[in-house]
Amino acid sequence: PFQATQLWNSIIHALHSQVEIKRRRQHLKTYKNCFTGSNAVDVVLSHLMQSMYLSCNDISRLKGVRVCQALMDHKVFEPVGAKLYLFRNEKETEFEDTNTSLYKFVNSSFTPRLLRKNKDNESLSPEQICKQKTKRRSKVEELLQSINVHASLPPKITVNEPTHRLSKRVIEDVWKQQTLLRLLQLIDVPLLEDVLVSSVKTKPDCFGKEEDLIISNTFLDREVTCSLNLPELDKWLYAAIECLEYFPDQFIVMVSQQLPQSTNKPSSLNTYKKILFDIIIKYYSQKKDSLLATQDLDIHSGIIELIEKGKTDQALEASQLYLKLLAPNIREELHRLLTFIAIASESEGYKLQKQFDNRSVIIKTCTKFILQNKTLSKPQAELLTRFLMDNHSELFKTPLTLLELTGRRLESLLEGQDPDIDSGFTFCQRVTTKEYEDQKQQTKQYLLALVQEIDNDPAIPLKQKKKLI
Repeated sequence: PFQATQLWNSIIHALHSQVEIKRRRQHLKTYKNCFTGSNAVDVVLSHLMQSMYLSCNDISRLKGVRVCQALMDHKVFEPVGAKLYLFRNEKETEFEDTNTSLYKFVNSSFTPRLLRKNKDNESLSPEQICKQKTKRRSKVEELLQSINVHASLPPKITVNEPTHRLSKRVIEDVWKQQTLLRLLQLIDVPLLEDVLVSSVKTKPDCFGKEEDLIISNTFLDREVTCSLNLPELDKWLYAAIECLEYFPDQFIVMVSQQLPQSTNKPSSLNTYKKILFDIIIKYYSQKKDSLLATQDLDIHSGIIELIEKGKTDQALEASQLYLKLLAPNIREELHRLLTFIAIASESEGYKLQKQFDNRSVIIKTCTKFILQNKTLSKPQAELLTRFLMDNHSELFKTPLTLLELTGRRLESLLEGQDPDIDSGFTFCQRVTTKEYEDQKQQTKQYLLALVQEIDNDPAIPLKQKKKLI
């Protein structure tokens, strides 16, 4: 009867110990000790697939979202920022599987509220306590059925044992190793030096230190830009402002000085969009390096080749794997830029140029921001940009194949086995014993026929015949 309690505790413990909790910025404001929705789903799926308590292989990402939704509904964590205030008066909050949705833990307890003991139980009768337990158990079983997970917990294993036996560094190394192995399955990368040691430098967090904090005019300009009376629910403006968080202060000052203070007229909306679009283009135009590193040309070429051959599913998975190898700040900046240009390229949106459609303008203008490489032709670079833009909502999710491979490797490490014995995949196709024997017999027949053909050929000298045979 306590397997459900231990299952939920293990999931929550995995979230507490594995999600990336740090100070993050959203809508030009900073929030402490929070994590992203997509990161939480990744951790939950990884835990369910590698857990020693479970026996499940086909867990979809949607089911991982349902688990996070259940945990949020029972106050294990809650949304932060504007989302928290927006839904404060509503009965239910929808969990979002994105890199832009931020959440924080409500408290440090590892037990969800639906499983906690009632403090008033001592004053209840045995029949009432039994009814409460039955009701709670039914609730838990209903949640478990919704995610199609069946618990099988060995009595000798404690809940906290698996997460304490592997360090965070080991888990990160396993993830990177399995990501590279899976990527090599999909595309051909002749040299791995540049991939193994990324040359991308992580952007320093200007708010990382508590000392020497100065409230400068540029900081105030960022707050002013965020607090302007921008029209609500305009995804175009929302995506553009998300991009501004990675811009230097001088560009934020330019935005604050140029934006009008009134949005009563429809023309003001277009004025906002023109100013923001011009600022974004200006910023990325003056950058020397593109977001995707030039030394990763072999990976870019491999993805482009898959796209050209019509293997879009494999190209998408290869792109997802490659992006997981990038530095977190580059990956997040790329995500925001791709989201913005995808929205800006819509035909029914704000008209960027009168003589050309939005999609053509975006592709030709923004390709060099994302990918700059003289080896690739212009059509190839634009093809990759178009593919990334069209699939921006799926690019930054973790492939299920990678989750399965990593889960097996971590489980073998937990059990003390050699993780290199089974890589999780093979490049060979296994045949049955009958197929092997049939092929062996055919080989003998072909060899015998070849020997007879050589022996009966009058044009071949005897000495040459012996040598060939």
